Amino acid sequence: MMRFFYAGVYGIVIALFLAGCATTSPSSVEERRHQVLVMKNDVLTELYKLHPQAEKQIASAPGYAVFSNAHVNIIFASFSGGYGVVQEKSGKQTYMKMREAGLGLGLGAKDFRAVFIFKNKSTLDRFISSGWEFGGHTDAVAKTSDRGSAVGGEALIDHIIIYQITKSGLLLHASVKGTKYWKDDELN
Repeated sequence: MMRFFYAGVYGIVIALFLAGCATTSPSSVEERRHQVLVMKNDVLTELYKLHPQAEKQIASAPGYAVFSNAHVNIIFASFSGGYGVVQEKSGKQTYMKMREAGLGLGLGAKDFRAVFIFKNKSTLDRFISSGWEFGGHTDAVAKTSDRGSAVGGEALIDHIIIYQITKSGLLLHASVKGTKYWKDDELN
């Protein structure tokens, strides 16, 4: 009986999360690029309010990336997907996609944004061309768009400062995961 109860709770959490993330997809390449750039600007505005030092870090960096991600964790497996853009100091933009898979214990879903600030040009170039990130991860989230809390903040990994901003979700998990970032052939 409890198994059915938990399965129902999982289904409701995931359905609510996915319904909250659903948007009408723009049809043209120009509209999709515009959508990514609007997301980037909105995330940077919020980042600067939460972490004012990030504005100086971005100004002194050779480039940065902003991603919008959705994450779902069901008992032993976790999955994420998203999109974003790498903005170089030269003005060049590279549109990218991301996918993530992991193994570990957890349950729930979250909608979050990530900002990567590259400390040097070689790390930036390697991210655009290779784009892999591996690692363990723990998370605790109970948040709607303006209520609740999430554990997150700033991390420095391989010459990249990473900020995460959780928009909404209900999630508790610990996992080992692999993440792949790659160029979006349709938008570049």
